Amino acid sequence: MRQYLLLGLLLFSSTLVAGQQSKGPNFDIKDFNEKFEVAQWLTAYDRVAWVTTDSVMLPKNESRRQQLGGQWFCYQDAQNGWHALYGKYEKGRFEPAFHYVINQAGSALESANRPDSALVNPYARALLNARRRLDEVKGPAKLNFNHYIRRNTDKTLTIWFLPAFQTDNTAVYGGEFCYTLSRTGCQLLNKDEYFQGQFRGFKVDRPREIWLNYIDVEKPTLGSIFFVWYYKSYFTQIFIDNKTSKSTVFKNEQGYYWVHAEKPPK
Repeated sequence: MRQYLLLGLLLFSSTLVAGQQSKGPNFDIKDFNEKFEVAQWLTAYDRVAWVTTDSVMLPKNESRRQQLGGQWFCYQDAQNGWHALYGKYEKGRFEPAFHYVINQAGSALESANRPDSALVNPYARALLNARRRLDEVKGPAKLNFNHYIRRNTDKTLTIWFLPAFQTDNTAVYGGEFCYTLSRTGCQLLNKDEYFQGQFRGFKVDRPREIWLNYIDVEKPTLGSIFFVWYYKSYFTQIFIDNKTSKSTVFKNEQGYYWVHAEKPPK
C-alpha cells in the first residue's frame, strides 16, 4: 500500500455511514458511495433470502414444497419490513405457497396473510423476463446466480443478477447484470451488463489475501463492491484492482471501513 496515494476513507457502523471526500481528482467517491449503498441493500436482501429458504426447507414443509414452481423473491412493505414469497407463476398469476415476514430479531415468521396480487404479479413477471435476457448474455457457464429485485419510486422494477456462492464453496466474480422493467414487469426499459468474457473465482477453504481483476474498468463495479462486502469475513483481505485505483476494506474497533488508493501514473 505504501506505493499508492490514499484517496478516500469511509467509516461506518451499523447505524451510521460517514464519508470523507477524496483528496485526489480521479477517484469518483460519489459513484462509489452510491454503489455501496446498493450493495448494502443487496446484502440485506440476501440475508432475508437465506433465513427464509432455511424455513422453506424444513422437513415439515416437504409436502408443501411440491407446490413450488421455482419462482421466489423478497420485497419491502411501506414500513420497510421484509417479506419473502415462494410459489409458482403460471397463466399470468403468481400463486404463493409460502409467505414469510422478518421480525425485529431477524427471524422468519410464516404469515397467513395473502399478499396483494397486483403487487406481487409484476415481481414474478419481471423476474421471468429478466432471466430470459440473462440466459442470452451470460454464456454457457453452468453457474448459479442470485437475483435481487426492488420496486423503484416510479413503480418500475430493477433486478440484479450476481454469481451466487457456488455449491462447491467457490466465490465467483466477473459478471453482473442489471435490468429495469416496466411497472407491469413486461417491458425491458434499461439494461446494464458487465461481463469479462469468463467468470473467475476463489475457493473459500482458507483465509488468505485475494485480488479481484477489474483492470479493464476505471471504477469499482457494483458487483465487485458487493463481493468484497459479502465475503470480507472469509478472506484476510480482498482488493478490487481497477485500471487506475485499488479499493479494499479494513476492520478496527469501530467496524469495517473502506480505503481507496490511486495508482501512480505510468
